[in-house]
Amino acid sequence: MIVVVTTAETEKEVATSEAETWLVIVEVVIELRVVVVEAVVVVTVVAVAVVTVKTVVEVLLLSVVVLIVEVEVVVIEVVVVVVEIVVIVVVAVEVVVIVVVAVVVVEVVEVVEVVVVVVVVVVVVVVVVVVVVVVEVVVLVVAVVVEVVEVVEVVVVVEVVVVEVVVIVVVVVVVVVVVVVVVVVVVVVVVVVVVVVVVVVVVVVVVVELVVVVVVVVVVVVVVVVVVVVVVVVVVVVVVVVVVVVVVVVGVS
Repeated sequence: MIVVVTTAETEKEVATSEAETWLVIVEVVIELRVVVVEAVVVVTVVAVAVVTVKTVVEVLLLSVVVLIVEVEVVVIEVVVVVVEIVVIVVVAVEVVVIVVVAVVVVEVVEVVEVVVVVVVVVVVVVVVVVVVVVVEVVVLVVAVVVEVVEVVEVVVVVEVVVVEVVVIVVVVVVVVVVVVVVVVVVVVVVVVVVVVVVVVVVVVVVVVELVVVVVVVVVVVVVVVVVVVVVVVVVVVVVVVVVVVVVVVVGVS
């Protein structure tokens, strides 16, 4: 009975040890899953932050371009106004000169000379106007070229940003895949180790139980042999005593 109770207690301890081992496995798996989730959250936050920074930079670049365009438009308008004022002043001065020359020359020279002077003045005015128009056209062409160059620069910047975002996304995906693979490998290794430990423990328990059974059998056999020997000795002694008694009785008779 003592041996049976000891075996039951051993089996109960083995079952408790196995349950604790599986609880440890479950806790390790849960912690690994939590670590994976935290890594994914961190990577997602970093990616969102990078995209946000890129968006802010793009908006700032576009704002700077718009500001440059507005400044150039204002400069062009100021130049046009100044040129128009200059033209008006030149025309007014020339008209005054024509009037003064006409008044003075009519009294001194002939009318033909006055006409020649007027024609010369008109030609000068026309030349000045043509030069002003050419200057305005050149200014507009330069402004258009500058705008085209800035648009090209903005397009290049946007392309660079897109490439960087693609690279970041690829890196994030690679990191997530590597983390998942590492976690899976760790989980598999832990499970294999735990299974091996459990198998070893079970084998040891079985061996111990077999040893206990063998010891019990040996003890029982020894006890039986001792009992048989004692019985045989007792029987022999009794037989010898009986024989002796019989011999003595017969001899006395």
